[in-house]
Amino acid sequence: MQFSINGKIETSNASTIDELVKELGLDSNSLVVEHNDQIIRQEQWPATKLQEGDGLELLNFVGGG
Repeated sequence: MQFSINGKIETSNASTIDELVKELGLDSNSLVVEHNDQIIRQEQWPATKLQEGDGLELLNFVGGG
């Protein structure tokens, strides 16, 4: 399937947000996921199905000073 991830078209076999995060090797501890203009809580990632053409924003928060 193809998705828009952070404004770029990407191809993946992931069927849920949880699978996509793991496939991309992202650190879920500091990650916020917006799926089709809605923030999805991390505990909902395994149940949130992805479909062709979905739009995702994956944001990592980094602390520092």
